[in-house]
Amino acid sequence: MRLVETFLLRQAQYRKAADEQFALAIAQAVIAGKLRNCRQVLLRGAREASDEDDQRELSSAAKSMAIAIRNLPGTDTLDSVRGIEGDAAKVYFSALPYLVRRDIRTFFTMNGRSRRPPRDRFNALLSFLYSMVMNDCRSAIESVGLDPQLGFLHSVRPGRAALALDLMEEFRSILADRLALTLINRGQITEQDLREREGGAVYLQDDARKIVVIAYQERKQEEITHPLLDSKVPFGLLPQLQARFLSRTIRGDMDDYIPFVVR
Repeated sequence: MRLVETFLLRQAQYRKAADEQFALAIAQAVIAGKLRNCRQVLLRGAREASDEDDQRELSSAAKSMAIAIRNLPGTDTLDSVRGIEGDAAKVYFSALPYLVRRDIRTFFTMNGRSRRPPRDRFNALLSFLYSMVMNDCRSAIESVGLDPQLGFLHSVRPGRAALALDLMEEFRSILADRLALTLINRGQITEQDLREREGGAVYLQDDARKIVVIAYQERKQEEITHPLLDSKVPFGLLPQLQARFLSRTIRGDMDDYIPFVVR
């Protein structure tokens, strides 16, 4: 991308970031995409679950996601969007363990989302996967010429790639959560691959990290139909495509940002 194009795009980004209504619209879209994808993970799990209690818990959480999605358009501040997202995330993460095989579930229990540091095996695996998704989203943001530090949903902090965090919200469940569940349920990652360190932090062993990295790269090669393009694209290309759509929205070439949502 030519320097002048990058300069003009970032000028537009800085102006739009100061526009409260524009920032609100982007935040609503980003979280709507996130919650819809989370809901699909739960619904799929409920359909495939053989245990009635698991089905009930997953279906109930999916209904809560649907209510949160319906409430999003009525929000009028970024804080209210964040509030809906926070409440929905608590419900989602409380239901996620019901997607783990019952015979190994005790090893991968989680009491909500914990980070910096992760306090259980499930959270440790998620944190490692999220870091890779984050890096891909940051690279996508930079490749289209946007400033990764200036976001719309996430507040600006020194050293924080707020816009990359915005973008990755819609990919957390489909790129990281589902892969984590696959690795656990297939026995590719076991309780022995995660160790608790002094202070209670849990981290992946080095050999397990290699397994996860390889699985993540393989996941990125899998294809999925993009609803806007109506064609199949690799999972790994999704952040790049969505970053382009975001830049077009900021420039005014697209009326609204449309997040990626799995069918």
